[in-house]
Amino acid sequence: MSDRRNDACWASCNVLLVLGILADGERAGHEIITILERQCDRTFAGHEGDLYPLLHRLEERGDIRSRERMNGGRPRRWYRLTRQGTKTLARCRREWEHYRRKCSSLAAGGETCARR
Repeated sequence: MSDRRNDACWASCNVLLVLGILADGERAGHEIITILERQCDRTFAGHEGDLYPLLHRLEERGDIRSRERMNGGRPRRWYRLTRQGTKTLARCRREWEHYRRKCSSLAAGGETCARR
């Protein structure tokens, strides 16, 4: 089994998940991790180190913005979706839905994804 952190599918799924979480409002990094662990059956557990590089890439691309704010006497970085990020999220959701529809029969033993 390959290292999922180097898997393109793993990376694009994480983009979809993180942007989807931020669509509900501004979040701190630790909140994003908690939500991912709770709602994704601990799929992200043990991979907290993957989140911050992803957040930095999304910010460099202009999909999210961050700001520092005090929380419990400590500065924390908070992330929010940008207008571009909202468009990226919509595109990711469309692509995911297209992929899911095209390939759902594969899992059931139907035609393959390559067949049209």
